[in-house]
Amino acid sequence: MTAAPDNLNATAGRTIISVDAMGGDAGPAAVVAGIAQSAYKNPDIGFILHGPSATLEPLVARRKDLAGRVDIRNAEDVVTMEDKPSQVMRHGKGTSMWSAIDAVRAGEATVAVSCGNTGALMALSMVRLRKLPGVNRPAIAILWPSRNPQGFNVMLDVGADIRADAQDLLQYALMGTSYARNGMDLPRPRIGLLNVGTEEHKGRAELKQAHELIGAFAEKADYDFVGFVEGGDIPGNVADVIVTDGFTGNVAIKTGEGTASLIGDLLREAFKFSPLSRLASILALTSLRRLQKRIDPRRVNGGVFLGLNGTVVKSHGSADAIGVSAAVKLAFQLAQSGFSEKLAARVASAEQLAQDVNDQPEQDDPGQHQKGQATQ
Repeated sequence: MTAAPDNLNATAGRTIISVDAMGGDAGPAAVVAGIAQSAYKNPDIGFILHGPSATLEPLVARRKDLAGRVDIRNAEDVVTMEDKPSQVMRHGKGTSMWSAIDAVRAGEATVAVSCGNTGALMALSMVRLRKLPGVNRPAIAILWPSRNPQGFNVMLDVGADIRADAQDLLQYALMGTSYARNGMDLPRPRIGLLNVGTEEHKGRAELKQAHELIGAFAEKADYDFVGFVEGGDIPGNVADVIVTDGFTGNVAIKTGEGTASLIGDLLREAFKFSPLSRLASILALTSLRRLQKRIDPRRVNGGVFLGLNGTVVKSHGSADAIGVSAAVKLAFQLAQSGFSEKLAARVASAEQLAQDVNDQPEQDDPGQHQKGQATQ
């Protein structure tokens, strides 16, 4: 462990974010630039920065906004995008990613942020932080631009695990509720379950069972269940939280990113078509910049790992300084809200509620029985 002399007070009275400096495609310079932006905007953030100290110390020293705000932890090894999670778990102890997660485990930082290999980050997070009691599969939750007043919807899972049974989807709904309430200030979020149609008879058997379970828990878990939703509702205003399995969620988010990129390219081509269209682009410049900022994925960068004994924010691997700063901002907001503790309490209460339901005498219609219990 190393710390520059002027950085020894980095933790004094501040919310500490643990940052893996080495995982992103743009390298540690982009990460340091990103945390410098965050430090400039928010004096209440301090950082523990993980990576080779010989590389990081000059980068930090050039950023005056980071003076006295960063504790550098030497970690010589790096998890690459090509590394398999199993290899990282066996041989990754000296990596910056491992070190960043361990700072949260040790209670030195509240949230960890990394731009690195998603599979390795999830695997290490599960091994070092452990799953919350009662959680079968952790999930990755992201913010999706939407027509809702808050501007974004929460969607999970988007790739932590490609499988999810009915009980997993119920846990995702509960964790998504906690994220929306604490990260977006929505006191009673609306939950939608992603399906191929909104009719209750559609979908796979586990989706129909999840529909029943999520609806049964709505009142006692303090959310509104709007039922099945379709792909077009992900950016809509029907629900605040979209629940799905990791395979479907990951395909959806990658499709959304690709579509947004395509629309941007088509707009640029359209405005270059003729002298008149070029003039129109100048007249519309302010509105176009506002639109670009509204849909810029860098400004909502950061998937949150839910279901662990600690909070981890996964930044996009290609994030630049703006993207890293956005991920740090999200990490700070979650830390300030006491998100980890509130999520653990919600999962524990759900386990107790499920036990109470299971302890009741059986009736002819178990689904009707669960609904009756949830509304008492």
